Amino acid sequence: MTRIRRACSALLLSSAAMASFAACTGAASSSPSSAASIDAPSPATPPASVVGGTPSVEPIPSTDEATAPPPATLAAEGGDPVTGQLGTYVWAGGGSDSPWLPGAPITVGVNETLTVAFQPAIDVTGWRARFVPSTATDPSGARSLGQGAGTPRFEAPAAGTWTVEVHVDFADGAGNASYFWKVTAR
Repeated sequence: MTRIRRACSALLLSSAAMASFAACTGAASSSPSSAASIDAPSPATPPASVVGGTPSVEPIPSTDEATAPPPATLAAEGGDPVTGQLGTYVWAGGGSDSPWLPGAPITVGVNETLTVAFQPAIDVTGWRARFVPSTATDPSGARSLGQGAGTPRFEAPAAGTWTVEVHVDFADGAGNASYFWKVTAR
Protein backbone atom coordinates (compact mmCIF):
# COMPACT_ATOMS: atom_id res chain seq x y z
CA MET A 1 0.00 0.00 0.00
CA THR A 2 2.89 2.37 0.78
CA ARG A 3 4.32 1.90 -2.73
CA ILE A 4 0.96 2.68 -4.28
CA ARG A 5 0.72 5.87 -2.22
CA ARG A 6 4.25 6.83 -3.30
CA ALA A 7 3.38 6.11 -6.92
CA CYS A 8 0.20 8.18 -6.70
CA SER A 9 2.10 11.04 -5.00
CA ALA A 10 4.76 10.91 -7.71
CA LEU A 11 2.06 10.86 -10.36
CA LEU A 12 0.27 13.82 -8.78
CA LEU A 13 3.56 15.71 -8.41
CA SER A 14 4.47 15.07 -12.03
CA SER A 15 0.92 16.04 -13.13
CA ALA A 16 1.14 19.25 -11.11
CA ALA A 17 4.61 19.94 -12.51
CA MET A 18 3.34 19.44 -16.06
CA ALA A 19 0.39 21.76 -15.43
CA SER A 20 2.70 24.40 -13.90
CA PHE A 21 5.11 24.10 -16.81
CA ALA A 22 2.27 24.44 -19.30
CA ALA A 23 0.93 27.50 -17.47
CA CYS A 24 4.38 29.11 -17.32
CA THR A 25 5.10 28.54 -21.00
CA GLY A 26 1.64 29.50 -22.16
CA ALA A 27 1.25 26.06 -23.72
CA ALA A 28 -1.64 25.04 -21.52
CA SER A 29 -4.41 23.28 -23.30
CA SER A 30 -7.73 25.03 -23.58
CA SER A 31 -9.24 21.84 -22.17
CA PRO A 32 -9.30 21.87 -18.37
CA SER A 33 -9.28 18.06 -18.35
CA SER A 34 -5.75 17.67 -19.78
CA ALA A 35 -4.21 16.89 -16.39
CA ALA A 36 -7.10 14.59 -15.49
CA SER A 37 -6.61 12.52 -18.63
CA ILE A 38 -3.39 11.02 -17.29
CA ASP A 39 -4.04 7.36 -16.55
CA ALA A 40 -3.36 6.10 -13.03
CA PRO A 41 -1.24 2.96 -12.86
CA SER A 42 -3.24 -0.25 -12.91
CA PRO A 43 -2.87 -2.62 -9.93
CA ALA A 44 -0.83 -4.98 -12.14
CA THR A 45 1.66 -2.23 -13.02
CA PRO A 46 4.61 -1.97 -10.66
CA PRO A 47 4.59 1.34 -8.78
CA ALA A 48 6.79 4.09 -10.16
CA SER A 49 8.91 6.58 -8.32
CA VAL A 50 10.64 9.68 -9.56
CA VAL A 51 14.39 9.75 -9.05
CA GLY A 52 16.18 12.84 -10.27
CA GLY A 53 13.17 13.79 -12.38
CA THR A 54 13.13 10.44 -14.22
CA PRO A 55 10.38 7.92 -13.43
CA SER A 56 11.67 4.49 -12.48
CA VAL A 57 9.84 1.23 -11.88
CA GLU A 58 10.31 -0.46 -8.52
CA PRO A 59 10.58 -4.27 -8.72
CA ILE A 60 7.80 -6.22 -7.09
CA PRO A 61 9.42 -8.52 -4.51
CA SER A 62 9.09 -12.23 -5.14
CA THR A 63 7.26 -14.19 -2.48
CA ASP A 64 8.13 -17.61 -3.94
CA GLU A 65 10.78 -18.14 -1.28
CA ALA A 66 8.16 -17.85 1.45
CA THR A 67 5.46 -19.93 -0.23
CA ALA A 68 7.40 -22.93 -1.54
CA PRO A 69 9.90 -25.33 0.02
CA PRO A 70 13.59 -24.86 -0.76
CA PRO A 71 14.99 -26.25 -4.00
CA ALA A 72 16.54 -29.72 -3.77
CA THR A 73 19.57 -30.93 -5.71
CA LEU A 74 20.61 -34.51 -6.44
CA ALA A 75 24.24 -35.42 -7.03
CA ALA A 76 26.49 -38.43 -7.22
CA GLU A 77 29.75 -38.13 -5.31
CA GLY A 78 31.98 -35.78 -7.28
CA GLY A 79 29.24 -35.02 -9.82
CA ASP A 80 27.44 -31.79 -10.57
CA PRO A 81 24.21 -31.33 -8.60
CA VAL A 82 20.93 -31.12 -10.54
CA THR A 83 17.94 -29.24 -9.15
CA GLY A 84 14.87 -31.47 -9.03
CA GLN A 85 11.36 -30.65 -10.18
CA LEU A 86 9.17 -29.67 -7.23
CA GLY A 87 5.99 -31.72 -7.09
CA THR A 88 3.26 -31.84 -4.46
CA TYR A 89 4.09 -29.93 -1.29
CA VAL A 90 2.72 -28.38 1.89
CA TRP A 91 4.63 -25.31 3.07
CA ALA A 92 4.05 -22.09 5.05
CA GLY A 93 0.32 -22.67 5.42
CA GLY A 94 -0.17 -23.34 1.70
CA GLY A 95 0.65 -26.00 -0.81
CA SER A 96 0.38 -27.40 -4.29
CA ASP A 97 -0.97 -30.67 -5.63
CA SER A 98 1.07 -31.86 -8.58
CA PRO A 99 0.80 -34.81 -10.96
CA TRP A 100 3.62 -37.33 -11.19
CA LEU A 101 6.48 -35.45 -12.88
CA PRO A 102 9.08 -36.80 -15.35
CA GLY A 103 11.94 -35.18 -13.40
CA ALA A 104 15.03 -33.12 -14.11
CA PRO A 105 17.58 -35.12 -16.14
CA ILE A 106 20.76 -36.44 -14.51
CA THR A 107 23.13 -39.23 -15.54
CA VAL A 108 24.84 -41.32 -12.85
CA GLY A 109 26.63 -44.63 -12.46
CA VAL A 110 24.70 -47.79 -11.62
CA ASN A 111 24.47 -48.25 -7.84
CA GLU A 112 26.35 -44.98 -7.28
CA THR A 113 25.51 -43.21 -4.00
CA LEU A 114 23.20 -40.25 -4.59
CA THR A 115 22.71 -37.40 -2.12
CA VAL A 116 19.93 -34.81 -1.92
CA ALA A 117 20.79 -31.34 -0.58
CA PHE A 118 18.59 -28.30 0.02
CA GLN A 119 19.37 -24.65 -0.67
CA PRO A 120 19.23 -23.20 1.92
CA ALA A 121 19.98 -26.17 4.16
CA ILE A 122 17.04 -27.39 6.23
CA ASP A 123 16.64 -30.26 8.67
CA VAL A 124 14.78 -33.35 7.46
CA THR A 125 12.89 -35.59 9.89
CA GLY A 126 12.04 -38.25 7.34
CA TRP A 127 12.43 -39.13 3.65
CA ARG A 128 11.72 -41.92 1.20
CA ALA A 129 13.05 -42.44 -2.32
CA ARG A 130 11.36 -44.58 -4.97
CA PHE A 131 11.59 -45.09 -8.72
CA VAL A 132 9.59 -46.17 -11.77
CA PRO A 133 10.49 -46.42 -15.47
CA SER A 134 10.79 -42.93 -16.96
CA THR A 135 7.83 -43.65 -19.25
CA ALA A 136 5.47 -44.08 -16.27
CA THR A 137 2.84 -41.42 -15.69
CA ASP A 138 2.19 -42.29 -12.04
CA PRO A 139 3.85 -44.14 -9.16
CA SER A 140 2.14 -47.49 -9.86
CA GLY A 141 4.66 -50.26 -9.31
CA ALA A 142 7.27 -47.94 -7.75
CA ARG A 143 10.21 -49.65 -6.09
CA SER A 144 11.99 -48.32 -3.01
CA LEU A 145 15.49 -46.88 -3.09
CA GLY A 146 15.52 -46.26 0.65
CA GLN A 147 14.13 -44.20 3.48
CA GLY A 148 15.38 -42.58 6.64
CA ALA A 149 15.89 -39.34 8.53
CA GLY A 150 18.43 -36.59 8.00
CA THR A 151 20.15 -36.12 4.65
CA PRO A 152 18.53 -38.26 1.94
CA ARG A 153 21.26 -40.63 0.66
CA PHE A 154 20.63 -43.79 -1.37
CA GLU A 155 22.03 -45.93 -4.21
CA ALA A 156 21.08 -45.23 -7.82
CA PRO A 157 18.85 -47.84 -9.46
CA ALA A 158 20.02 -50.47 -11.95
CA ALA A 159 20.95 -49.56 -15.54
CA GLY A 160 18.16 -47.75 -17.37
CA THR A 161 16.26 -44.47 -17.36
CA TRP A 162 14.02 -43.91 -14.36
CA THR A 163 11.88 -41.29 -12.68
CA VAL A 164 13.10 -40.99 -9.10
CA GLU A 165 10.88 -39.30 -6.50
CA VAL A 166 12.25 -38.22 -3.14
CA HIS A 167 9.53 -37.30 -0.63
CA VAL A 168 10.75 -35.28 2.35
CA ASP A 169 9.23 -34.31 5.71
CA PHE A 170 10.92 -31.15 6.98
CA ALA A 171 11.73 -30.55 10.67
CA ASP A 172 9.73 -28.36 13.04
CA GLY A 173 6.50 -28.90 11.10
CA ALA A 174 7.77 -26.73 8.22
CA GLY A 175 5.98 -29.01 5.74
CA ASN A 176 6.75 -31.73 3.22
CA ALA A 177 7.52 -31.99 -0.46
CA SER A 178 8.18 -34.37 -3.34
CA TYR A 179 11.06 -33.76 -5.77
CA PHE A 180 11.61 -35.56 -9.09
CA TRP A 181 14.61 -36.45 -11.27
CA LYS A 182 14.89 -38.38 -14.53
CA VAL A 183 17.85 -40.58 -13.67
CA THR A 184 19.79 -42.35 -16.38
CA ALA A 185 21.94 -45.01 -14.70
CA ARG A 186 24.81 -46.42 -16.77
